[in-house]
Amino acid sequence: MTGAQSAEKSKKSWMIDTTPLRVVAFRRMWIGNGASFFGFQFTSVAVPVQMFAVTHSPFWVGLLGVAGLVPLLIFGLWGGAVADVVDRRRLLLASSALTWVVTLGLLAQAALGVRSPHLLLALTAIQSVGFAISSPARQSIVPRLVPADMVPAANTLNYTTTTAGGVLGPLAAGLIMGVWSTDTGVTAAYAVDALLFTVTFWATWRLPAIPPVELDGADEKPTAGLRGIVTGLRFLVTQPVLLLSFGIDLIAMVFAMPRALFPAVAQERFGGGAAVGWLFSAIAIGSVLGGLTSGWIGRVRRQGVALVAAVVGWGVAISLSGLAHQLWLMVLLLAVAGAADLVSAVYRQSIMQTFAPDRLRGRLQGVFTVVVAGGPRLGDLRAGATADLTGVGASWVGGGFVAAALALVLASAFPALIRYQPARGATENH
Repeated sequence: MTGAQSAEKSKKSWMIDTTPLRVVAFRRMWIGNGASFFGFQFTSVAVPVQMFAVTHSPFWVGLLGVAGLVPLLIFGLWGGAVADVVDRRRLLLASSALTWVVTLGLLAQAALGVRSPHLLLALTAIQSVGFAISSPARQSIVPRLVPADMVPAANTLNYTTTTAGGVLGPLAAGLIMGVWSTDTGVTAAYAVDALLFTVTFWATWRLPAIPPVELDGADEKPTAGLRGIVTGLRFLVTQPVLLLSFGIDLIAMVFAMPRALFPAVAQERFGGGAAVGWLFSAIAIGSVLGGLTSGWIGRVRRQGVALVAAVVGWGVAISLSGLAHQLWLMVLLLAVAGAADLVSAVYRQSIMQTFAPDRLRGRLQGVFTVVVAGGPRLGDLRAGATADLTGVGASWVGGGFVAAALALVLASAFPALIRYQPARGATENH
């Protein structure tokens, strides 16, 4: 089969487009990202399990979220500014090294039986710093590795793999916890994460150098300080398409993210037990299935319209799932929402990566990281607070319909997003 025939076949397929994997550098990065995210799921389960075993307090477990969020908000913006100034490969190596050292620290304290909640909070915060710095660099590298017309397919591959890790990782970590005692299981989980992270180092090490683009005299030289961050934000506020893509994501997550209600619904409607696990896995399962049947995503020209439709679909599916009183139906509808979220995530990421010039891509990716990480956490707060006032069902169902309605209002009031189409064959790698 010739290259042209292969490309034509991929264009007609509805299965996930694997064309970007032909680019060796992207393939290595994709393997490394998948391994590290799968491994991180072991740590994300082990840390709260260990914290609860040490303190017997849900409050201390909740503090882990605060310990992770605050550094993310601060260093996400700064990491994006740095990514526009230095070689992104080197920055990714350095920040990944920090994350790996923290994982080794978690492994050491578990193996030694330190049992200190304050140490767990500190290590969680430092680990969040490493993630916040590495994430803008990791995402802004993608358009430098593949042609612009492959960016949606590349992002789909990345999202599908990380979502699959979000399903399989916690299940594997739970199996470890079930086989061994808590202390041994936690230690084993940290060890698995540390081992898999070496794959990320190999993949990053083999990337080509990705230095900042050479600017002409008319462009302002980027800086890694406050001035550089402000420059990125100033550009953002002048670009309606980017602002609207960030805004519609916040609407989807703040008003229609129901995960804070999963424990209560699992107990009240389904008697607890394994139901809560199915609810927490359902959205991710739908995202994986959506990714595996996503061959059409890269062929859509009206990406702004597709983004709005995906967010509306997310909100409606979330609302309908909240009305379900059969577990299988609720899981099915949450999976539909997860598939819509996968589509939304791919287009938001692709619009940002191809619309923004490379000299600002790191800084805007930093803002993107803060929005993506902060939105669901604000959604947890919204869902829980609303449930206390109106009840769990009203908070869940009402939030989804509000998100869908606000997405339509935003798109109608500010049509720049629904008019957006990427320039044919355009790329900003220069």
